[in-house]
Amino acid sequence: MTKATEGLGLISRRLLIGGLLAGAAWPALGDIMDSSPRPVPRPERGASAATGASAGEIAGLVTAAKLGGEVAWVVADGKTGAVLDARNPDLPLPPASVAKAVTALYALDRLGAGYRFATRILATGPVSGGMVQGDLVLAGGGDPTLQTDQLGDLVLRLAKAGLKGATGRFLYWDGALPVLRGIAEDQPAHVGYNAAISGLCLNFNRVHFEWKRANGDWQVAVDARGERFVPEVGMVRVSIAQREAPLFTYDAGQVEEWTVASAALGNGGSRWLPVRDPGRYVAEVFRTLARAQGIRLDPGERVGTLPQGQEVGRVESEPLPDVLRDMLRFSTNLTAECVGLTASGAGGLEASGRAMSDWARATFGVDFTLRDHSGLGGASRVTAAGMAKVLVAAERDRRGLKPILRNVGMKDDAGKVIEGHAVKVLAKSGTLNFVSGLAGHIVPPGGGRDLVFAIFSGDPERRDAVPVALREEPEGSSAWTKRARRLQGQLVSRWAKAYG
Repeated sequence: MTKATEGLGLISRRLLIGGLLAGAAWPALGDIMDSSPRPVPRPERGASAATGASAGEIAGLVTAAKLGGEVAWVVADGKTGAVLDARNPDLPLPPASVAKAVTALYALDRLGAGYRFATRILATGPVSGGMVQGDLVLAGGGDPTLQTDQLGDLVLRLAKAGLKGATGRFLYWDGALPVLRGIAEDQPAHVGYNAAISGLCLNFNRVHFEWKRANGDWQVAVDARGERFVPEVGMVRVSIAQREAPLFTYDAGQVEEWTVASAALGNGGSRWLPVRDPGRYVAEVFRTLARAQGIRLDPGERVGTLPQGQEVGRVESEPLPDVLRDMLRFSTNLTAECVGLTASGAGGLEASGRAMSDWARATFGVDFTLRDHSGLGGASRVTAAGMAKVLVAAERDRRGLKPILRNVGMKDDAGKVIEGHAVKVLAKSGTLNFVSGLAGHIVPPGGGRDLVFAIFSGDPERRDAVPVALREEPEGSSAWTKRARRLQGQLVSRWAKAYG
């Protein structure tokens, strides 16, 4: 890890847990969601009696979950790939964030474990008397993990090296990746999990909005805060509207304008809101940080082609396995899309998803239809049999995900994690509205048989019926997800006892 990236893991985890994925004093952010056509039913195979429970008991668990739609699973021997139990193994269903497991394998194969994203500062002319004799260029490398404190430390190093400004322009280049205003089109404007994408990203492309009521009025602040740097942001403006609904309005002009319903605010709180032009956002924050250190720059200008210049500073991400470990743990959609787009080199998400699907077909012999890399889009389809085959083959080839998957824990029949259980469940979960998935490895203590499994449940027709404005947390979705996850835990527990 370079000095430029020291503390990144701590900072990114704090931001993700403490603010980026939720906001104080707000309704809890719902599971990621989208819509898709209903899958075509396939013949069902009942659960095997060899699971330690009768086929009738297994069927009873599915019935008790009251999920509607379809439920599919496969459990297989982790070494040989022999299928031990299956239900609807070849039924295509939306993978939700389980798709990130495929993205991680794809990125490691195409980019290599040593890959790091780099954000660079270039000078198009020599530096004389602290002034660049030409333009100063902020060049993004598609780093989805870049945080304000890293950018602030980069500016500090430039200032200590004597940089004072540039005789020419301050330019920024965000063309390392396609510039997209969001991952999925049919999402509410305010949901941060549907992040904008570009070659320049910061704070997972969110700004920090804080409000406080004092003397009958509202005090509002918008910034790009980190642990040590809190630069104000001018390109995003938030005002309080005296109303009960809608909760948010958004206008994507030169200044990104938000209004928020006063009835939802209480006396104070904060939330991270999405930025839809991340390249300009990063450039503004960099310029603000530079000005605070005595480096004078004009407002940033976007350029379509990266200028040639001498590198005078850079900040790098952690190595790719560490980036992917956090992606799988926190299910960060932006990381998945930036990593996948970098690996494919494609000019858009759909083309990049096709490239990853082609890779999966050529590498593992599975027929997946992937439209993005995060699983946020509801049009993607995988099968339980295909997902299990991918995990078995990847582990056999010693390029599997077990070292970076999170232990989600063995659960009791009520869905509660059994603390200290000897069996590890190394897996990736995924949730859309009325869609849930879990896939990974069941690892018993020494000497037992490793198992690979994939479970997908989905009622896309029900999800399709949810209006876009209500897709952050539609009625019934949380309870549905809880039942789906409980079923997953019940199945994994029975497989571990029978086959492990």
